Amino acid sequence: MSRIDECFSRLRAVGRRALIPFVTAGDPRPPVTVPLLHAMVEAGADLIELGVPFSDPMADGPVIQRASERALRQGTSLRRVLEMVRAFRRRDAHTPLVLMGYLNPIEAMGYERFAREAAAAGVDGVLTVDMSPEEAEDYTAALAASRLDPIFLLAPTTTEARLRVIAAQARGFVYYVSLKGVTGAATLDVSEVTGRLVLLRRLIDLPIGVGFGIRDAAAAAAIARVADAVVVGSALVRLVEESGGEAAQEAVLQDRICGLLRAMRTAMDEALCPDTTVESQENGRGELKA
Repeated sequence: MSRIDECFSRLRAVGRRALIPFVTAGDPRPPVTVPLLHAMVEAGADLIELGVPFSDPMADGPVIQRASERALRQGTSLRRVLEMVRAFRRRDAHTPLVLMGYLNPIEAMGYERFAREAAAAGVDGVLTVDMSPEEAEDYTAALAASRLDPIFLLAPTTTEARLRVIAAQARGFVYYVSLKGVTGAATLDVSEVTGRLVLLRRLIDLPIGVGFGIRDAAAAAAIARVADAVVVGSALVRLVEESGGEAAQEAVLQDRICGLLRAMRTAMDEALCPDTTVESQENGRGELKA
């Protein structure tokens, strides 16, 4: 069983939902990334999406676009991101980690080489935003050979025919984009998401994470009632941006990000089991106990 499968299985057994934070690797500075990943796990993250900065992040709104620009100015490349994953794995062999980015850097490295090096570094899955599922056969085969899960995006406009194509290739979980537009856009409509998930679950037998538009604990709780995972990205990256990249602000940045994650974790658990308390374990996770 993969780390991603084990994570969702464990959470399902205790009636919880996965909290999945996203941050851009190398933002605001490369030395900040690995300590921040560990801090997020301690704050309640169950799985982490680590963004690979790219010069043309077409699916991302201004907040994450600027994060990519900052990281690229600091010299953050795909290879350097894999070094960060290796460093993270020296302390954490348990938390699943998914790379989220765009196809160009992977194609430049080559599918097979990328998959081998990513797996060796400790990556568990890869979400490549601009990889069309209809053209992904070689890509998914390379990931499968290295036991990496291909994670696909689903949109409100995804047709049933395309859903079936994705269902045949996806592993680990799928990521439902709750809004039409880019990251950080518009307002979350939970009732619309709920209705869409009914269709998705008829066609896809994998956990479904929901992201885009989740800015606070209340939104996280609302999505936790209907989805298997809550993905939060722009709200965290905005906090990074507000830190200004100053070394003196890094401890404050970590506290602010972890404070938001803890609030989300608590709200998610209380939304599902309001009469329970969460007892922390050594790694920051918990088991629900009456």
